Amino acid sequence: MSYYLGIDIGTSGTKSLLIDSEGTVHAEASAEYPLHQPRAGWTEQDPEDWWKATIRTVRQVIQIAKCKPGDVRAIGLSGQMHGSVFLDKQDKVIRPALLWNDQRTVAECDEITTRAGGRKALIKMVANPALTGFTAPKILWLRNREPRNFDRLAKVLLPKDEIRRRLTGEYASEVSDASGTLLLDVVKRKWSKRLLSKLELDPDLLPPVYESEDVTGTLSKEAAETLGLTTDCKVVGGAGDCAAGAVGNGVVKRGILSTSVGTSGVMFVHSDTPQYDSEGRLHTFCHAVRGKWHMMGVNLTSGGALQWWVDSILQGLSGIGKKDRYQGATNEAANAAAGSGGLLFLPYLNGERTPHADPSARGAFIGLNTTHQRAEMTRAVMEGVTFALRDSLEIIRGLDVPVREIRASGGGSKNPLWRQMQADVFGKKVSTLEVEQGPAFGVALLAAVGDQAYKSIAEACKATIKVAEQTPADRKATKTYNQLYPIYQRLYGNLKEDFAELAKLQ
Repeated sequence: MSYYLGIDIGTSGTKSLLIDSEGTVHAEASAEYPLHQPRAGWTEQDPEDWWKATIRTVRQVIQIAKCKPGDVRAIGLSGQMHGSVFLDKQDKVIRPALLWNDQRTVAECDEITTRAGGRKALIKMVANPALTGFTAPKILWLRNREPRNFDRLAKVLLPKDEIRRRLTGEYASEVSDASGTLLLDVVKRKWSKRLLSKLELDPDLLPPVYESEDVTGTLSKEAAETLGLTTDCKVVGGAGDCAAGAVGNGVVKRGILSTSVGTSGVMFVHSDTPQYDSEGRLHTFCHAVRGKWHMMGVNLTSGGALQWWVDSILQGLSGIGKKDRYQGATNEAANAAAGSGGLLFLPYLNGERTPHADPSARGAFIGLNTTHQRAEMTRAVMEGVTFALRDSLEIIRGLDVPVREIRASGGGSKNPLWRQMQADVFGKKVSTLEVEQGPAFGVALLAAVGDQAYKSIAEACKATIKVAEQTPADRKATKTYNQLYPIYQRLYGNLKEDFAELAKLQ
């Protein structure tokens, strides 16, 4: 039997997944690692932790599945987007990697916009504005703030592509993940020589870029021995975690949108052509589907907001054990009425990307009174996250992009309250899948396509992905949310200047 391995280098941990050519999951394993925050707004990780987690989880799934090393024919890689791995000429990591939610590069974003000739000119070149989370500002930050480290710089790799280098010895990336560097000509699907020139960056800093199912190399002898596989095992391009998750959800054709509530929140819609939001609120990136694109809205704190609320604020949740804390909190929230008694929550705990692109945005409860209890506050946190996702949906609708079906994924899809809340806030039924394994499953399918088990990604998805359940919207709740949502939308504008002042004090 032929097996295909998907490896997802996430922010909180790495997940490895083994499937056969029919899409059946035979084994999975996860390993966590720390996230470092040396200063407020800074997030970093050690790439060595990713590699150790990769070794551990791959060996585990091979052991669980009891498959022969030679039966694993190809590997697909996914990972957190935008992160920067800085390597010297000896392939040594120069400093900890700056992550997607790092906010230190405000000045560098302004520099990029100025060098490009303005925001509109930049969007025309690379389809997106300069945002603090992207990779290009991180490179300029290294040049501006750590010049000695910049002088050592020989290569910049994205997180999953550093793992690819460890696996194959090859420098390579692919179009979906490369789109998030701000250095890819998204329309032409190749590095933007024009922008690199304006930024005075050497194109050789960047690896060759492939399509997502293209074979980028095979396992080196050392990697094969370490993982318990063979040097015949191929490694395909893979995808950034959002595009990989979309493949895993079957969002590979027009009219299907996926919503994901993980640490961050994502609205992702397939596009046959590169479409733009002229204001730059949505990202336009290459899809993992050859010759296709996608539009994407990203909220920096989604499931992370509930995690903060439960772990930091409700850690003493009376009568509920630590193991059941999340379930207990959401059970309480389910007993509160839709709209949380007029209480709103802004989930901008780490700044925000879509639609505000403001690293100084902050979280807030608005409308508190003495009748509100713990249940309403928990529900308001979840509703605020869902309203933030709706911000992206409204922009997508405004661009006349068809949305015939919404598929929910991530941790939010597993919680009945959050599934219902999404249907009610969006005013549209929400589907879930029979098997929802996220980005690791998506890139395992890409590996199968790269090994020619399927002719195309669309064929692979059609054969392996099935809708399991549909959650219809509750009309009464939708009416309540439609009354609250315009108020929610106005709050950021009303508080923007105050957020900026508070951020300076933090």
